[in-house]
Amino acid sequence: MRIKIIKNTLVLIADFINEIVDEKGAFGAHNAPRIIADKTMEKANELIAWARKNNHMIAHVKVGFDDNYAQCPKNSPMFGKAPEYGVLKLSSWGCEFHKDMDVRPEDYIVTKHRVSALYATNLEPLLRANNIEHVIISGVSTTYVVEATARELHDRDYQVTIVSDACNAATKESHEASLSALSRMCAIQTVDALVSAN
Repeated sequence: MRIKIIKNTLVLIADFINEIVDEKGAFGAHNAPRIIADKTMEKANELIAWARKNNHMIAHVKVGFDDNYAQCPKNSPMFGKAPEYGVLKLSSWGCEFHKDMDVRPEDYIVTKHRVSALYATNLEPLLRANNIEHVIISGVSTTYVVEATARELHDRDYQVTIVSDACNAATKESHEASLSALSRMCAIQTVDALVSAN
């Protein structure tokens, strides 16, 4: 399906931090081979370049906690062990954006402490203050931050597009399952299809 990009669009690039995508990261040790093989970061950077060329706002998302882990949900199966293993500290290398990602000073940074980029963050005020109507999402992982954020944006009446090849997950099967589920509420596009259509 061809998507005509409306003027008030924000491109959201989620969780391309060292801990998650670098081979030396706690989770990147597992994720990096797929991300490298699929050229996920390259595709995300192509999306960013297109956004810059078309003067769309860009927001980069990172997940993490203060050094004392005050925001860390202790009962979460996903985050609860972070203090024990010393991971996802916002002050650490692990929570820096990967060196290969095109992050610039003029871009907006969204720091989250949960799965969704909307929950208790500065993202929704940013969207409302700039009259954003359409959000294009790229990120890792498809099954977590992408899916959770896309569902919340849909329910807040935003137009949502997922850039399928600029996302990735722990397995190809889980990635495709998320995209299939999201296709009922979002447009699903590749980078090339998005750029060539707009």
